[in-house]
Amino acid sequence: MPRPILRIGDAVCRERPTYAGPGKEFWIYTALRLGRFVGAFCIVFGIWFLIDDESVNLFIVMIVAFLLSGVASLIFLDQQRNAFAQRVERRAGRISEKYDEMRAKEDRD
Repeated sequence: MPRPILRIGDAVCRERPTYAGPGKEFWIYTALRLGRFVGAFCIVFGIWFLIDDESVNLFIVMIVAFLLSGVASLIFLDQQRNAFAQRVERRAGRISEKYDEMRAKEDRD
C-alpha cells in the first residue's frame, strides 16, 4: 500500500515530518524533570509529615526532593536527555555551517 501524500504548499512529501515543533525535546525533558521533582517533593513531605506532623521544614524538603529527583532523572531520563542533546548538536552544526558559508562567501568577495 503506498504511503499517503502530504501536500505542503506546492511541495509534495511522501512521508509525514517526524518533528512536531521547535524545542519539543527540551519541553519533554523539562516537563519530566519537573514532574519528578513534584513527585519527590510530595513523597518527602508525606514521609516527613507522617514522622513529625508538627513541624515540616519545607526548605529541607525541597533540597532533599531536588537531590532525589536529580538522581532519578540522571538514571531514568537518559533517552530524553540524549534526544535533547542530539537536537542541540544538529542545530549547532547547521549554524556553524551557515557561518562558515558566509565567511567563505565574504572571503571570495
